[in-house]
Amino acid sequence: MDSTLGLGGPSGAAASQSMGLAVGDEPFAVKTGTAILGQGGSAADAVTAMFFAMSATYPVAVGLGGGGICLISDPVKGVREFDFLPRAASSGGTYAVPGAVRGFYDLQSAFGTLPWQRTVSGGEAYAASGFPISHALWTRLGNAQNSVRLDAALAAEFMNENGTPRPEGAIATNLALSQTLAAIRLSGPDGFYKGAVADGLVRYSASQGGAISAADLADYRTTVTAPRLMNQGGYSVALPNAATGAGQFAQSLFTNAARSADAEASVVLAVRQSLASFGVSTLPSDLGGTGFAAVDRNGQVATCAMTLNGAFGAGHTAGGSGVLLANSPSAPAGIAGAFLTPLIARDGNGRAVLTGVGAGGPNGTAAIAYAFLKLAGGQQIGRPADMRSTGAAPMVTVNVISCQTVCVALPDPGGHGLGAATSE
Repeated sequence: MDSTLGLGGPSGAAASQSMGLAVGDEPFAVKTGTAILGQGGSAADAVTAMFFAMSATYPVAVGLGGGGICLISDPVKGVREFDFLPRAASSGGTYAVPGAVRGFYDLQSAFGTLPWQRTVSGGEAYAASGFPISHALWTRLGNAQNSVRLDAALAAEFMNENGTPRPEGAIATNLALSQTLAAIRLSGPDGFYKGAVADGLVRYSASQGGAISAADLADYRTTVTAPRLMNQGGYSVALPNAATGAGQFAQSLFTNAARSADAEASVVLAVRQSLASFGVSTLPSDLGGTGFAAVDRNGQVATCAMTLNGAFGAGHTAGGSGVLLANSPSAPAGIAGAFLTPLIARDGNGRAVLTGVGAGGPNGTAAIAYAFLKLAGGQQIGRPADMRSTGAAPMVTVNVISCQTVCVALPDPGGHGLGAATSE
């Protein structure tokens, strides 16, 4: 049984460090994560369960067709980075090769404690039995309605007969997605990257001028590596490494921001400087990104930044699979991967004191940088108001679990997410 607090910006969930916490932009997925923690699951189990739940309840930013970056810190195994971004198909084309299913399987296999099937089943149940459209999803649905109308499966799930978005609280189902999730639950990544689901993705991609091949799917591999480590204010902070666009942008922003004692002013200036250094002048309004994090009662922490390279990805559901395909990295929204910034800051004893993520745009990276700079400057982060709002939430977002005096799960102060704690 989980005790949930913190819907929206005004408050967050607090817990002793013997309890688990989860935070994210979509409340039903966060509740799924805390339920997993309450069953004795690890932080890796919790973020995996949150991903599969969001594939049903928050498909504007998360889906089986997308990917992301996760960082995990374990008291015994140390800190690792899992990169599984949506990649360009070997022959180019409109759609990206999905990485998320493979990535979360590898993460959960290495750091999970519960059976794989249990981490997938929550999302499968939401897709099959239905879920109320949350305020978080409804807000972004309204902004992306023009593209949603053009896809028959999306329109059937989220639009009224008159072509307007269904209201907040309306029950949405996706039976095709539930069947794909069942295949993943039973067969792991082989249920997605091989067999009937993979064949359907390849056929649909070819019919729409895409170029995803069977080999692209079968050969997809997660990159597991050490994250970039920086030291400041007595803390060691893990960030995506330089092999990713996210790591390059985060390094540029953090380096520029750390030059000033004024955290607020420094991150604002650093965003401008970093964007200029990458030659970025304009961005799509919704890059289809989000982030979530979890802490378990044994001290393991995990944080993930996800994207579909655009709101609802490419806006195309692959045949009868229920899978939303992501845009290729070469598309305008393909730059989304550069603004995925999971972060874990540890003290001198190796204890994670700040686990968080910025996603969806440069202001997401700026907001998580601001939180860390406040921590490094000796300030408390105990309320959502202690964070810098992204200014464009929920399209751009920041979510944090801070473990200073006690652990608190803090959703974006400008968003509609949830911070939740398990009961003792």
